[in-house]
Amino acid sequence: MAPRKRMAMHNHAAEASLFKRRAIFTFICVVVLLCILFTNLYQLQILSYTDYETRSNDNRIRVVPVAPSRGLIYDRHGQLLAENQPFFSLELIPEKVTDVASTLDALNEVIEISNDERENLLEALKYHRRFKPITVKNRLTEEQVAAFSVNQHRFPGFSIDAGLKRHYPYNGLMTHVLGYVGRINNRDQAALQSAGLWKNYAATNDIGKQGIEKFYENLLHGTPGHLEEEVNNRGRTIRTLKSVAPIPGQDIHLTLDLQLQKKAMELLDGRRGSIVAIDPRDGGILAMVSSPTYDPNQFVHGISSKAYGELLNSRSRPLINRSTQGQYAPASTVKPHMALLGLEDKVVTAKTRVWDPGFWQIPNVDHKYRDWKRWGHGWVDVNGALVHSCDTYFYDLAYKTGIDKMSHFMLQFGFGERTGVDIFEESAGIMPSREWKRAKYNQPWYIGDTISVGIGQGYWTTTPLQLANSTAILANNGQRFVPHLLKSVENDTTKVDTLIDEMPPLELKDPRNWEIINSAMKDTAHKSRFVDAGYTAAMKTGTAQVFTVAEDEKYDADTIDEHLRDNALIIAYAPYESPKIVLAVVLENAGWGGANAGPVARALLDEYILRDESPTVTAGAPNNDRP
Repeated sequence: MAPRKRMAMHNHAAEASLFKRRAIFTFICVVVLLCILFTNLYQLQILSYTDYETRSNDNRIRVVPVAPSRGLIYDRHGQLLAENQPFFSLELIPEKVTDVASTLDALNEVIEISNDERENLLEALKYHRRFKPITVKNRLTEEQVAAFSVNQHRFPGFSIDAGLKRHYPYNGLMTHVLGYVGRINNRDQAALQSAGLWKNYAATNDIGKQGIEKFYENLLHGTPGHLEEEVNNRGRTIRTLKSVAPIPGQDIHLTLDLQLQKKAMELLDGRRGSIVAIDPRDGGILAMVSSPTYDPNQFVHGISSKAYGELLNSRSRPLINRSTQGQYAPASTVKPHMALLGLEDKVVTAKTRVWDPGFWQIPNVDHKYRDWKRWGHGWVDVNGALVHSCDTYFYDLAYKTGIDKMSHFMLQFGFGERTGVDIFEESAGIMPSREWKRAKYNQPWYIGDTISVGIGQGYWTTTPLQLANSTAILANNGQRFVPHLLKSVENDTTKVDTLIDEMPPLELKDPRNWEIINSAMKDTAHKSRFVDAGYTAAMKTGTAQVFTVAEDEKYDADTIDEHLRDNALIIAYAPYESPKIVLAVVLENAGWGGANAGPVARALLDEYILRDESPTVTAGAPNNDRP
């Protein structure tokens, strides 16, 4: 007999309790999830509404920056030195052209398209949005624009795009002063980003690279505008919603005199050298020429590697601004400053005489320091020493004065320091001292070093701008200005002159010493180069050795390499009674200062002083004195 099965007994109370707990848990989960949902909805719809609305508009509205036009540059008389010229490029919208390759072949019959331009375009089209324009050819000539315009109906999708590019109408005349603009590179971009200015250049391709263009970039660049365009989800423009016009850069007027600048470049005539002319009444630079030069326009559109290599590797170094970066021994042009120091320190007086047999010796030393005039000048005082440029007088003066006083005094004339001119490309030169030589060469200072510095040789180097500036201080009897190129700034409504940066004057213990030195410089000019000038000038020439000649050897320019020949220098100012122009001329490897730099200074002063007078003034007879 089979066993009987037990009947399962259900605990309804327990099952009800379990169901209730599960239902409550489920309800709580639903409530929690609903709370989370509503919280997120509140976050999206209320708290973050503005943020997401902005993001939505950013997807719908595109802001296109518009580049400002660059400010113009003028000389002191309003002559245009840097302008913006229209340039034309050929653009293509790919989606409007069925067969780009065959169209380019047909276009080549109208406008020459090189193989490189063709290949570059076809390669770029692989990654380019088809509704966006792409450049086919840059820098179209007016003839090419005209030829395409006549045939434009044959090339749907192609169009001419116009823009503005910097242009320097005088080519290389102003290169080392104005500098140039060039395409923004990675270094420029990094600098703009670190300065927080990158947004201002979003629509700009060019930036000032050197000279005035770089120094006053903030004035010349302007403020970009923008267009607000509504676009679809593919980035295609639907319509323009808003337009904000850019603010053009400010126009600037320089202290330069274009006519004088032209004359200076003409006088250099391609020779290596520099001319700097300053208005001593305010420190404004009238002319600043460095030769040889180069055409800055080739940098605006992008210079080729070959052309840049030729400039970079040229033995004449055209890329260097000789006016502010060239470092030359000042030679006899600093003898007026040395004589002033001797008078001021009472090492000599106006009547002190020194015997010049043609050489000078340190006491108890056999070595002879030769005068340029081998048979000597005999007895000379300070006036005669300057007029005849007697080396022996200044050997003796340097020995008695010492390098410490010389270095300190010459620093007050700006030697060994940057002048503060408003371009970045400037060297400080060298005003040697004991401390300088120890730091540079780890050597002590010797008395022979002092003797060489006493005639502007040895370790002493200066730039033409420093030389002109120091001469302006002499002409002004100690009044000092910071040399500058900016005269005024102009916008749409106003023109504001810049403030003159006047430095504390150089005061002497005996102010009469200024007259002694300037009178000697006047006598130097009257007895040589400016005897028939029609105005009174003051000057001092110099001949700087590029390499040292042995004591028992004679300098012979015909037997040495041209790059080792003496440099010719001159400083001058006029009119003597009330100076309005000071200049410094340096001609590399030209020979004697009086014979070679002298005529240049005379012609330049004639140009400026006698500009408004009708009689033609000819240069004086050649001066064969060496210094």
